[in-house]
Amino acid sequence: MTHAAARAIAAAVLALGVLTPSLAQRDLDAPERPGEFHFARMIYKDLPRYRRFGGGWWMQDWPDSEEHFTQGVSRLSRIDAGSPVSVGLTDDNLFDYPWLYVTQAGYWDLSDEEIALLREYLDRGGFLIADDFFGPAEWSVFREAMTRLFPDRPMVEIAGDDEVLHVLYDIDKFTQIPGLRHLRRFGGSVSVQRLPPPEWHGIYDDDGRLMVAANYNQDVGDAWEHADDAYYPEPMTALAYRFGLNYIIYAMTH
Repeated sequence: MTHAAARAIAAAVLALGVLTPSLAQRDLDAPERPGEFHFARMIYKDLPRYRRFGGGWWMQDWPDSEEHFTQGVSRLSRIDAGSPVSVGLTDDNLFDYPWLYVTQAGYWDLSDEEIALLREYLDRGGFLIADDFFGPAEWSVFREAMTRLFPDRPMVEIAGDDEVLHVLYDIDKFTQIPGLRHLRRFGGSVSVQRLPPPEWHGIYDDDGRLMVAANYNQDVGDAWEHADDAYYPEPMTALAYRFGLNYIIYAMTH
């Protein structure tokens, strides 16, 4: 993709925030707007040592992240995007959504029942995106859950020629996508604080279908959430939208 095209995506994205309702206006039980795609966010319990005051870590960046991204999907593609939803792994509606997003995957505490249901969901064609977890301690928590989920399948780095990186946009630069908390302003410029190197990992089925995509040392959800914030760097917002749209189209066609 050319730089001009990336800037065009970001320009469209930056206009999204004017329609975004506040957290107080959103309700987990709000009526669902129909569509062929719904941003489905996973609800989970926190590990006791990571419990968050005032709500679980699964809610991080909710609801602005999905509201902005869903509007971006409608503007930047022909996908009929319905309203975002939040769903637990024991919810019967889980299997209605082929695309499932989990944030702060280094803090979750999944029961054996939830692990079994998540495996069934993925084996039946579901697609999981794990996002916003950093460093060895959070990786260890995430990796332990993946080992319980698929003890027979390795987690590997997603290669640059993988179809998920080229199904719509060609993503050939693995630029780090930071959280807003990782940015520092110096005069009129914005820089990213020193972070561990970005990594993209995945788990594949026997046919080579990507079932789990892990954005490690990344915060793609923050780039969606702050798409209307001039403080957040435009190239990183544009890249986050390209990743997200590639993930959706891959999930809906594989």
